[in-house]
Amino acid sequence: MGASQSAGTEHEFQDLADRTGFSLEQIGNINKRFRQLSNNQETLSREDLASIPALDNNPIRAQIINAFFDKRNLHQNETGTVQEIGFEEFLMVMTHFRPAAMGLTEEERENLRREKLRFLFNMHDTDSDGTINLEEYRRVVEELLSKAGTIGQETAKAIADAAMLEVASTTRGKMEPDEFYEGITFENFLQILNTLDIETRMHVRFLNMDTANLRCGKSK
Repeated sequence: MGASQSAGTEHEFQDLADRTGFSLEQIGNINKRFRQLSNNQETLSREDLASIPALDNNPIRAQIINAFFDKRNLHQNETGTVQEIGFEEFLMVMTHFRPAAMGLTEEERENLRREKLRFLFNMHDTDSDGTINLEEYRRVVEELLSKAGTIGQETAKAIADAAMLEVASTTRGKMEPDEFYEGITFENFLQILNTLDIETRMHVRFLNMDTANLRCGKSK
């Protein structure tokens, strides 16, 4: 029975390795961490991730946790959230935090970059309407600045408003005083971050794992 279960697990891990680019060893290590976080259960809840001490002082703690339960990040081709995730879904989210493998073509590297930026965009597009509006942007800025503890909420709000106006001028050009800015679309997001080295900057360390060493895509 034990040998049969082991063979089944190895087969499942090989399938996941083929789909994600993780090695069998990496998948085994991530599975161990998943089991630790879920108390050896088959699924992981928001409460399990919220209990990680390293997340306590992270200014975007809520967005990080929600990202693991966002259907857009689970390759389900739909919007909304789930209450719990299994190991496969956990692994799919983890792929967004890995640097690119060596030997990728320009097209593969660009596709990988778009996937990572889409994941980042989804974290801030909290109502899943395809746009980061002023309220969503303001919320992020206020959370980031409030952790610093040096400015008040009204000042943070003013900074967020000014930053959004700057984004509007970058993506739309000069706007009339009474013109309404709908918000940041994903294409705007790509334009704003076109010089960001997202492939090497997007890591996860709060899981007691350094994803900078887990390269994304199969090396050639």
